[in-house]
Amino acid sequence: MTLTKNKYYFEALDNYPYSLPECLEALNYALSYDPQDADSLCLMGRIYSEMLSDYEKGKLYFEEAMQCDVTNLNVPQYYISCLIDNEDYQEADKLIDYSLKIKGIDKATLWFYRSLLSEKRGSFVNALKFLDESAKYCFTEYSLNVVKNRKKFIKSKMPKKKKMKKEKETK
Repeated sequence: MTLTKNKYYFEALDNYPYSLPECLEALNYALSYDPQDADSLCLMGRIYSEMLSDYEKGKLYFEEAMQCDVTNLNVPQYYISCLIDNEDYQEADKLIDYSLKIKGIDKATLWFYRSLLSEKRGSFVNALKFLDESAKYCFTEYSLNVVKNRKKFIKSKMPKKKKMKKEKETK
């Protein structure tokens, strides 16, 4: 039974996001074998939140996935993204706090999301601070470059210091 469920889950994952009809068909088979499979529920949540922008329905799938396996390493990052996109900032903050305690989870991604959360709340200084924390957990050049590029972007959004204006006033 587990082998069959895994077969359908991997088939669904392989088709995501390029062929949603085939992905959904395989995912429905996987969930019919095991309706409490956290990874399958997570993928269904991703379909609703990322592809259909139905964040409320996506949240339901993510919540169910978390209840089925609270230590799953995949669910939190996608659930947090859904919460941020849906402007459920307090919930996202709590889930980040919880997820940082899960052994083996990708902490770079979680700190990156914490930075995004601060940025959306208008706190660019904190966003940069959290990106520094994210960089500590980057173990590939690609992930470190993503963090560096985000830092540049946030800095470009920050108000420029009025140094030049003050110099003119003192003359």
